[in-house]
Amino acid sequence: MNICKAVGIRISNLLNEKQMTLYRLEQKAGILHGTMMCIMNERNKNITLKTVMQIARGFDMTLIEFLDDKIFTSETLEID
Repeated sequence: MNICKAVGIRISNLLNEKQMTLYRLEQKAGILHGTMMCIMNERNKNITLKTVMQIARGFDMTLIEFLDDKIFTSETLEID
């Protein structure tokens, strides 16, 4: 699994956990719908730290809180 897919899964899990819509996250994070759809549909092969920070802020979380998930410590996570 690549990092972008892991971020997409983390977003989906947090949306369910916080009972939040993707649209609301986009608004709070200041991320364009097209950008978010590329992340969620795995069309984006790279994701910037800035984008991940915006997503974390959209969830009212710190970057550390967003990344504090087993999906990011998986040995199958590809970082290339």
